[in-house]
Amino acid sequence: MRTARFTLDPAFTIGEVNPRLFGSFVEHLGRCVYTGIYEPDHPSADAGGLRTDVLELVRELGVTTIRYPGGNFVSGYKWEDSVGPADERPRRLDLAWRSTETNRFGLSEYIAFLKKIGPQAEPMMALNLGTRGVAEALELQEYANHPSGTALSDLRAAHGDKDPFGIRLWCLGNEMDGPWQTGHKTAEEYGRVAAETARAMRQIDPSVELVACGSSSQGMPTFAAWEATVLAETYDLVDHISLHAYYEPQDGDVDSFLASAVDMESFIENVVATCDHVGAKLKSKKKINLSFDEWNVWYTSEWHAIEDSSARDWPQAPRLLENNYSVMDAVVFGSLLIALLRHADRVTVACLAQLVNVIAPILTEPGGPAWRQTTFFPFAQASRYGRGQVLDVRVDSPTYETKKYGETDLLHATAVRAEDGSVTVFAVNRSRTERLPLEVALNGLELTSVLEHSALADTDPEARNTLDTPDRVTPHPVTDTTLHDGTLSGVLEPLSWNVIRLV
Repeated sequence: MRTARFTLDPAFTIGEVNPRLFGSFVEHLGRCVYTGIYEPDHPSADAGGLRTDVLELVRELGVTTIRYPGGNFVSGYKWEDSVGPADERPRRLDLAWRSTETNRFGLSEYIAFLKKIGPQAEPMMALNLGTRGVAEALELQEYANHPSGTALSDLRAAHGDKDPFGIRLWCLGNEMDGPWQTGHKTAEEYGRVAAETARAMRQIDPSVELVACGSSSQGMPTFAAWEATVLAETYDLVDHISLHAYYEPQDGDVDSFLASAVDMESFIENVVATCDHVGAKLKSKKKINLSFDEWNVWYTSEWHAIEDSSARDWPQAPRLLENNYSVMDAVVFGSLLIALLRHADRVTVACLAQLVNVIAPILTEPGGPAWRQTTFFPFAQASRYGRGQVLDVRVDSPTYETKKYGETDLLHATAVRAEDGSVTVFAVNRSRTERLPLEVALNGLELTSVLEHSALADTDPEARNTLDTPDRVTPHPVTDTTLHDGTLSGVLEPLSWNVIRLV
């Protein structure tokens, strides 16, 4: 195998990593909430019904911003149902996931959950612009954020939350381009209601940060035209536009699956181009940033089974979308994290979908344990060590042929320089069979040693962490990586996610 190479130089950077890049997503879907983060009868539950074993793993994962309560769920959501005494809240049909929602976990419980994670956890509240609109958004904003002295702020206090929630970041709906969405709209219809909502919310608080709905995927027939139309209405009123993307092997095409980040990077760059085109037309100096507020590996067969079913009995918190991830999935997942970091100049929010049980890095059993999936480890390592300036990485790599993306680099990599001058290299070897030699030239970086090289890899690419074997897959140390005369040298195992820390 030919050696893969790149150069790191502090003079060439992409941008500063926003901590919000390591966000996640809690939706009222399946067991993400009930028996996931919230299970009052669990042996580990605290006084608020939160599973403390899950809280410990969420802190270890290192998530920051947490988007809530959807997702598709939000387009039928009545926020008023989720406040007040829990035993008096109404049960509702959830059209998005053909389930029954009890509303026992609601807005106050969500804020309490964030506080127990720690100060790094920030709310990101999605608004229902599917079946509701401007008035309901303003009412929720007043209830959540106004200090006191109005009907809704005093109602919050009466419900036991004297202090305002301080929600700064709001999503103006969810996937409104999708025909599956309750209240689906055309770009013109959505752009108008999003602009009206944004304008009204800024009348209450000009400092709110707002995310307009972009396309649900790059494959949508309205992609790019949707963004252009929506931004023509909202450009001066919003701060971000959203992107959503999920990846899985299709028709057994594993080689293309391993190159999924090629599509993610293309998606990001195409949305940036569209945003900047609209800004140029408007002669605006403002830059719209990107909120990649849903991303993951997702095996979608169960989603389609729900869509096709007409006989579900509206169960409460059913087991839905509980993908159990393999080593191969974790390597692709790590590559997606690299793609986000490589565009940190414009991707300033990102939310892993989702946090617990539902296509998640954490799995639980009702009344039983919680454990880490294979995807837990790349996210936790990126969140811990991926803070600082992203360095510009241009790889010279051996390639392989893929059906969907053509000739593709076997090496996918980025590097982040921390405030103390240390550097962390994140790298994926996409080859399923070959070790990949790596050399990195370090120019202008006062680095003298390899502090750590860890790899997530396995002789069985289908190895997984399960209830019976929760620690089957964990990162392991690599000992033969060296730094000598300004050159980092090492070898990346086949099908591996690598973290190399230099000091």
